[in-house]
Amino acid sequence: MVISSHPQPSFSPQLLQFLQQKLGLSENALNLGLRQAELEQAPLPVVLWSFGLLSLAQYQQVLDWENDQE
Repeated sequence: MVISSHPQPSFSPQLLQFLQQKLGLSENALNLGLRQAELEQAPLPVVLWSFGLLSLAQYQQVLDWENDQE
């Protein structure tokens, strides 16, 4: 469990689309991650990785994608 004392920004539709379309995350897995990330106030990619829903390589792809969006 990852708990942050700082509120996390809301999840962008682009990130959710990337996770589903590019990484093949199911809607159920994504919904689980969203609920848990909100509960823990933790970044969604970290929660998905900690639950085993993203591999380390996929987690790196998400980080690379987020960097490209800035």
